[in-house]
Amino acid sequence: MSAPSSAGPLSVPDPQPFLGIGPQESERVAATVARLLPPSLVPFFDARFTRSDLLFDEYVYRLAVQVFADARLGAAVGQWGSAEDVVARGGLDPRCSVVPVDWLLRHLAARGVLARQDGAAGPRFRAERVVPAFDPASVFAEQRRHDPSCLPAYVLAETAARDYPEFLLGKRSGEDILLAPTRLALWMRYFSNDNALYAVNNHVGAAALEAWMPPGAGAILELGGGLASGTIAVLDRVAAAGRLGEVRTYRFTELVPAFIRRAPRLLERFAGAPFLTFAPLDMNLSFVEQGVAPESVSIVYAVNTLHVAYDLAFTLGEIRRVLDPGGQLIVSECVRPSLGQTLYPELVFNLLETFRAPRLHPGYRPNGGFLTPEQWTQALKAAGFRDVRMLPDIAQIRAVVPIFSVAAIGATRP
Repeated sequence: MSAPSSAGPLSVPDPQPFLGIGPQESERVAATVARLLPPSLVPFFDARFTRSDLLFDEYVYRLAVQVFADARLGAAVGQWGSAEDVVARGGLDPRCSVVPVDWLLRHLAARGVLARQDGAAGPRFRAERVVPAFDPASVFAEQRRHDPSCLPAYVLAETAARDYPEFLLGKRSGEDILLAPTRLALWMRYFSNDNALYAVNNHVGAAALEAWMPPGAGAILELGGGLASGTIAVLDRVAAAGRLGEVRTYRFTELVPAFIRRAPRLLERFAGAPFLTFAPLDMNLSFVEQGVAPESVSIVYAVNTLHVAYDLAFTLGEIRRVLDPGGQLIVSECVRPSLGQTLYPELVFNLLETFRAPRLHPGYRPNGGFLTPEQWTQALKAAGFRDVRMLPDIAQIRAVVPIFSVAAIGATRP
């Protein structure tokens, strides 16, 4: 049993071929998932998407190993320790690094790279052998051959990984790394319906909204509309169902000024629609004080937004306040299938304080980032919503495909 190297992991040849991520395995997983999906969602989880999803999971794992090496964490896990212990041993900045280091340790332990012990105080980790390193570039090349539309996700992850060591040392903020003006083009390519790895969130949300939208829905308020790909998916879906005439108003809101300035141009195909309006809105402040009247909205909609609310209970309360009685909250979210499970988007988004450091709640928000189905249900019921539901039934799917993590969540204001 070799001791971990303080200089980082030992490089060994790539696994062959990508730990079994081939067309046959992708077909098998897609066929399994399809049996558990409603017909409206089956086209979005085909074998082509599934292989991209599995490849990207492998790519992020290899980047995580690379970050582990670049941050020189090998020596810090030479003996058992918690994330806080590893941060202290590695000389990292505890103000920003505990959550992402905890994720790295959990992620590598889930792959069997690190040993893990669970106790009352939380998990502890140790490297019992040299951490192997596999080349991320070979997975990137395979993705390019398979489906290059997904490459914006790869570029974003590689961008984050490259600057991780400086972030963990407290030399650069995650906001500086990811949200600088020079990164806008990167985000436009990532938050796009051309990027299949992200677009699936938009398509699931759009299918849920069209399915759950009551006749004559009237007023829709979208939170955190970003670069409008979710809006496009919704309006296209509602139009295809012949129901666009039922939408009286669609209020697109966003907090980032650069995003909200671009949104009208991105929605040019609906430019003549009198129902579409644009406004800034901060979901962490009173909605009413930002111009949304109480009981004035039929549907509040969001894609991958509510999990970064600073105080989820407050934001859900504001949503309930502006919804009509019987109104619908419909969100599409990356959902954590099981408690403590690591998901590949977290490598990137743990850099952002809004993601990793919200106000916690012992029952339904013990950590930042993504929530489990049970946590969403508890949070919504605590906020006074009823009829909590998910599309697809992720609790059923996870029993068969544990990595499935996309779902729309609906709830009704009494």
